[in-house]
Amino acid sequence: MRWQTTRFDLELSQPQVMGIVNLTPDSFSDGGQNADLAQALRHAEQLLSHGADILDIGAESTRPGAAVVPWAQELARLEPFLREVVRWQVPISVDTSKPQVMQAVLDWGVDIINDIWALRQPGAEQVVVAHPSCGVCLMHMHRDPQTMQIEPMTGDAPKQVEIFLQERVATLLHAGVSASRLVLDPGIGFGKTVAQNFQLLARQADLLRLGRPVLAGWSRKSALGAALTQDGQVPQPAQRQVASVAAALLAVERGASVVRVHDVKETADALKIWRAMRQSGTAS
Repeated sequence: MRWQTTRFDLELSQPQVMGIVNLTPDSFSDGGQNADLAQALRHAEQLLSHGADILDIGAESTRPGAAVVPWAQELARLEPFLREVVRWQVPISVDTSKPQVMQAVLDWGVDIINDIWALRQPGAEQVVVAHPSCGVCLMHMHRDPQTMQIEPMTGDAPKQVEIFLQERVATLLHAGVSASRLVLDPGIGFGKTVAQNFQLLARQADLLRLGRPVLAGWSRKSALGAALTQDGQVPQPAQRQVASVAAALLAVERGASVVRVHDVKETADALKIWRAMRQSGTAS
C-alpha cells in the first residue's frame, strides 16, 4: 500500500517511523525542549539520523486540558522551522487542526496534514480538498482536548472509532480526495479510558477493513503510564520509553503502517529486529 503526499509517494510495505518534533512550550512529554529554532533543527536532524522516515511538527499542545493557541501564534512558531526543513527533501507532516495554518504550511511545501479533528473544523476539509496531492492523517478524538478526559467514551470504543473513520473517509472520497492520500489514526489517549486504549490496540486490525493504512501513536501516552504504575507511582512520560517501543511493535504486528514516536532510535532498532525475524521466516 502507498501513501500519496505533496512531494512523496510513500511505500508502506515496511512500517514507517514518524519522528515527533514539538515546537510547543507545554507538550505533555517534551514541551519547551525545542522552543529555540537552532535546537529544534538539531533535534530534527538527530531524529533523521536515528532512523525517522517522516518528521511530524506540532506547534500547539493537544494534551488533555491544553489551552487553544491562536492560529497566528501557531504559524509564527512553525514558519522559521518549516521554511528550513522543507528544503531537506524528507516527508514533512504538520500536526494542526486550523485551516489557516493548513493553507499556509501547504503553500510552503509541507507534505502531510495530521489532524486530530479529522478535518471537522470549519474550512479544514475545503483546504485539503483544494490541494492536488497532500497526504492526510484522519484521527478519531472524543469531544475536544479541553474535555476529552473529563468525560471519556463509553461503550464499544473500537467499533465507534471504526464507524467514525469510515464516515470521514467516505466524506472525503465524495469530495474528490483520492483514497491514496488518506491514513487513519484511532487516536490513542484522545477521550478513551485506559482499558479502551488497549482494546483499540487488541482490535486495531479491524481498521484495516477500511482499506487505508493505519498510523499508531502510542508514544509515552498516559495509558502506558497507567499500565506501568507500581505502588501508586506513575512513571513520567520520559520513563515510558521501553513501554512505548513495545506498544509500537504490537501496533505494527497488528497492521500499523506508520508509528508516531518520540524515541526514534529505539523504535527503529526494534523494527530492525522485527524485520530480521520476518525475513528469517520466509528464507528458504
